[in-house]
Amino acid sequence: MTDNSSGVAGERPKIDSSVAHSARVWDYWLGGKDNYAADREAGDQIRLVLSDVVEAARVDRAFLIRAVRYLVAEAGIRQFLDIGTGLPTANNTHEVAQSVAPDCRIVYVDNDPIVLAHARALLVGSTLGATDYIDADVHDPDAILRAAARTLDFSQPIAIMMLGVMQFVMDDEAAQTIVKRLVDAVPSGSYLAIAHPISGVSAPLDEAVRLWNATGSAPQTLRAPDLVARFFDGLELLDPGVVPCPQWRPDPHEADADRDVAPWRVSALGRKP
Repeated sequence: MTDNSSGVAGERPKIDSSVAHSARVWDYWLGGKDNYAADREAGDQIRLVLSDVVEAARVDRAFLIRAVRYLVAEAGIRQFLDIGTGLPTANNTHEVAQSVAPDCRIVYVDNDPIVLAHARALLVGSTLGATDYIDADVHDPDAILRAAARTLDFSQPIAIMMLGVMQFVMDDEAAQTIVKRLVDAVPSGSYLAIAHPISGVSAPLDEAVRLWNATGSAPQTLRAPDLVARFFDGLELLDPGVVPCPQWRPDPHEADADRDVAPWRVSALGRKP
């Protein structure tokens, strides 16, 4: 097992507790303790207008679990590049993957210093596999790929996990370019998983994004479902396609499968031919 916690961004930024950060707000919504007053204030404001935001976090995590289990158990994937990790919580990518195949190798990527501190302590893999943490920004895919190559073998299939991160790339064409650069770097048989909030379905979500962009550390945007689907251009989009998170291959016991839980947060998985 390795746990390199690689930094690639030079001098590490200090934690600014006066400005809300998405990873810490998410942690607050899920009942965590790794947040500050600014995060709690922003989280309370958003939850007042978007009442199902905590449920969205839960169904997003459930999608990750189902997708990773499929990738390891059915698709035979043993390597993961998880971009936009957020604060470690239960059922992280490496925990799910290595519970099925202990030799899985996982590289996490995020650029928040408090996430880095927790990742070093908590993102520890199995004795057979490997975990690494890269301090890098999604806007710099080349830096991510260079650092990930220290742990992952880019001649073998890799699953790129991008849950809740692409909305922080404001420009649509730049977002498409970033995803394409990452997908181009992995071989045939690799996969791309994305979860993304969409526009046109929730006025409360529109207001929540407006509030966040007025106070948060990094602005975010919504995209129409067809723009989310464009991320999978050139890939084989697995059934059922781009759908709300609870509707992506739900387990029989999941009560949310038949409910309209957070319909504004969609997910999909595609395979590189």
